[in-house]
Amino acid sequence: MYKSILVAVDIGHAEHAQGLIEKALSLRDAGGTVRLVYVLEDVPAYIAAEIPRETLATRQAEAEADLRRIAESYGAGIACEVRSGSAAAGILDAAAETGADLIMLASHRPDLRDYFIGSTASRVVRHAQCSVLVVR
Repeated sequence: MYKSILVAVDIGHAEHAQGLIEKALSLRDAGGTVRLVYVLEDVPAYIAAEIPRETLATRQAEAEADLRRIAESYGAGIACEVRSGSAAAGILDAAAETGADLIMLASHRPDLRDYFIGSTASRVVRHAQCSVLVVR
């Protein structure tokens, strides 16, 4: 069905990753690719100035190791990438750069604040240039 599937994973809610990855593998064409992406939110500059550089580098390395561990539990053939910045922008950029024809991500139940500022899932749905599958 899909040649290139981008699965946005929130390492903080890794319990959602299992269902997303299994679904992505079932929707992937023979010879297709599945790529896991985690976007590490930037630390505001006024806070980053007080945090040792080693701590920020460790944070990045831990995120990469966690994502790699999730991907490896499904065998070979799943690529993974950790990006920095805004979650929605990072997901959309990764999809555009890899030529994804499907973005998959989990969503929580929206509450009142999501109606005013919007959730990551809703931003991705509004701005994606390809199909998006939101799993609850």
